[in-house]
Amino acid sequence: MSKHQTAVIAQLRPTQLTIGKLEVEEKKQRLAAMKPKEQEKFLQAHPMPAVIGPDKALYITDHHHLARAALEANVQTACFMVEADLSKLKAPQDFWLEMDTRLWVHPLDENGVRHHYSSIPYHLMDLVDDVYRSLAGYVRDAGGYEKTPTAFAEFIWADYFRRNVAIEDVRANFHDAVKAAKKLARSPHAKGIPGYIGK
Repeated sequence: MSKHQTAVIAQLRPTQLTIGKLEVEEKKQRLAAMKPKEQEKFLQAHPMPAVIGPDKALYITDHHHLARAALEANVQTACFMVEADLSKLKAPQDFWLEMDTRLWVHPLDENGVRHHYSSIPYHLMDLVDDVYRSLAGYVRDAGGYEKTPTAFAEFIWADYFRRNVAIEDVRANFHDAVKAAKKLARSPHAKGIPGYIGK
């Protein structure tokens, strides 16, 4: 299917519980600085992978930060591409189990605790902040590890940093926390995490 199909962003369903709000804010400012035609071109170049679920609802499996940022920047529509049509799975539990089998759902909260699928919000605006997810995004952008197609790789990094960087340090000085986390990302302890590049 064409990646230039469009959808109303407010109607897109998330497949995770959290986002990194710092990362969202950065993307929002970038979008807000663009003219409408530039926004349209940018979103066409970054189509959101989506699965058609029960009642033909669109569930995005990636680009949650971009979707939330676009919503906050008052962008009405975005581009998507269909990864699969699972609308035949009418029962929510059947749908979510299939999504989990395909690694298209991440029901972990901002403390890294797993929840029932029913805890996944219906709306992008209900995703909660996980400061470690922001930390993971900034460490990746700083060259701590490589972007990878592995599903939810940034969340794996977020959980690694959650166990190794004190929350007080992250909140007190985010810039210094990024530097410390970058060293951790390059250390042998992180070997095996998707995107690891070492020293």
